[in-house]
Amino acid sequence: MKHFWQQSRERKAFLALADGAVFHGYSFGAAVDAVGEAVFNTAMTGYQEILSDPSYAGQFVTLTTAEVGNYGCNDHDMESRGLFLNGLVIQEFNKSSNSLSTIELDDFLKRCGKPAIAGVDTRSLTLHLREKGAQKAYLHVAPDDLPEVAAIERARLWEGLDGKDYAARVTTPTPYVWSETGRFHVVVYDFGVKYNILRQLVARDVRVTVVPAATPYGDLLDLKPDGVFLSNGPADPGAVGYAVENIRQLLGKVPLMGICLGHQLLGLACGAKCGRLKFGHHGGNHPVKNLLTGEVAISSQNHNYALSELPDDLELTYINLNDSSCEGIRHKKHPAFSVQFHPEAAPGPYDAQHIFDEFIHLMEK
Repeated sequence: MKHFWQQSRERKAFLALADGAVFHGYSFGAAVDAVGEAVFNTAMTGYQEILSDPSYAGQFVTLTTAEVGNYGCNDHDMESRGLFLNGLVIQEFNKSSNSLSTIELDDFLKRCGKPAIAGVDTRSLTLHLREKGAQKAYLHVAPDDLPEVAAIERARLWEGLDGKDYAARVTTPTPYVWSETGRFHVVVYDFGVKYNILRQLVARDVRVTVVPAATPYGDLLDLKPDGVFLSNGPADPGAVGYAVENIRQLLGKVPLMGICLGHQLLGLACGAKCGRLKFGHHGGNHPVKNLLTGEVAISSQNHNYALSELPDDLELTYINLNDSSCEGIRHKKHPAFSVQFHPEAAPGPYDAQHIFDEFIHLMEK
């Protein structure tokens, strides 16, 4: 009788990119083919938090760290209600050895219906994506025999993420109360919110209500918030026009803070431009500089788009030290600011968590 580790390595699989490149390995997780956008993440740990980040909806996440699965999975490390990414790509898949693990990564992916491929030369794939840019891709892990040329064509024919409202696919279907007590009441627009953002707010004595992405601004104001939080989320901010309009109406009426997609949406609401990066920023080691203080923080990031051409009403507050892209803005007239990176993810580990305190200070004024 063959063990799982032997059987899995016999389930041949491959990732086919739209530009014709093919990367081979073996299948684990759910044995279902999928199409998506291939990106890479340079974080060394935290694979369950990455898997459960709704901002990866529509994407195949390539982890550049060499070994994955060592500490298994558990319910505590979830960052959302489920997995929204389209698949996982790794180099070496290991069985867990951790007292906190309640389920193996392989079984966790099967339970969530998500495919994965291991045995891939992820260094080569990462270098390819850095040179060619993020790619539409097709992941073949099903037991049937699919020619590589057919997989490449399916990748090319996929509609991709540009112009698609993925926030509507990951948002909560109904409002809910995360925390019932607190000094201030913050309403969170859920474009794909991570749970640790909500925890950071609660840790600062905040009562938190979470509402769906398309909630009209009037309905939100009826909740009498002391502040409104614009969450992270996936895909193209230009496709979430209803959110841009709601944010535009909220400016000046209530303090606003945004992270990631929320940052981009705030920028668009104020008249900034937003465009796609070549291969995005995904990982836990991105240095950002605070232009107001000169301080540098190590940040966690996950985005494919970035703001540019800021209008006069917006001040640039942070830049990425790798490519000088916009990492933070604040409004010069209204109590509103945002950052592109994830201060709640704590890769520093606490370099940027003071940003939540700045939001509290806005509500105190």
